[in-house]
Amino acid sequence: MAQRFGGKFSPDGQTTGTPADRGSYHGARRTRAGGRVNLLFLAPLPLIWQAFGNGPVVMLLNLSALGLLLLAAWLTREGILAQEAYEARKIARRPGFPRKMAGSVLTGLGLAVAGFALGGGVVAPVIYALVGTVLHSFSFGFDPLKDKGMEGIDQFQTERVARVVDRAEEILTAMSDAVKRAGDRQAEARVDRFQISVRDMLRTVENDPRDLTAARKFLGVYLMGARDATIKFADIYARSRDAAARSDYMMLLTDLEENFTAKTRKLLQDNNADLEIEISVLRDRLEREGIQLTNNE
Repeated sequence: MAQRFGGKFSPDGQTTGTPADRGSYHGARRTRAGGRVNLLFLAPLPLIWQAFGNGPVVMLLNLSALGLLLLAAWLTREGILAQEAYEARKIARRPGFPRKMAGSVLTGLGLAVAGFALGGGVVAPVIYALVGTVLHSFSFGFDPLKDKGMEGIDQFQTERVARVVDRAEEILTAMSDAVKRAGDRQAEARVDRFQISVRDMLRTVENDPRDLTAARKFLGVYLMGARDATIKFADIYARSRDAAARSDYMMLLTDLEENFTAKTRKLLQDNNADLEIEISVLRDRLEREGIQLTNNE
């Protein structure tokens, strides 16, 4: 399907200096949940043909192996996505369930069942299980096994930040899912750009958990309001293609993005002011103790 080009030089594009200048792909990274992971879904499909024509026992074994290998592929993909989300954050808890490691075990188990269906004793299935588990682990690695960014700082504060960030990411995902129902590519791109400003604030709060109190209203009330507005817009626009509703929704996202950006800039300025105060206090203390500081200017 053809897609209309939209940019700052198009008739309805953004002008220089607006938050949209960074583009919807700002900070995006290519996901690792593709390529090799997709092959894991395709590789066991020949077991379907081997399952029929050789009796009920062989059918049961082959279909069981197929189910185990497909489940392993799904867990592996989910584990990679969870690890990417973990790596993208400064403060994050380890995944609650080690999906990739479970995928390795299920891969070995599925290969063992498939090998047992071929006959030939127990030795071959055991070898298949060991080789499959080891190769899967080498190919996709292990899940994160410890919390990130929580060492040496206030555990209570970091736990609060981690919970707020997790909740904000859930809301952003809900927004992305909702706007797709509208069937408007420009609206989807606009939501992506708004989410960039939200994630900028999330990264700022992660860097300094003391900012959470000042940002809580933005990451709570305002963000949930944006999600609810997105759901209502998608429902209305999918039914009626109402241009007025689309225009109002776009203006709302622009206002929200500007406010999120301004608040994030304010948080960064406050952090710089805190640093300057700390430096000034340290200089005064050193001077009282008779230590002369030299300025290299």
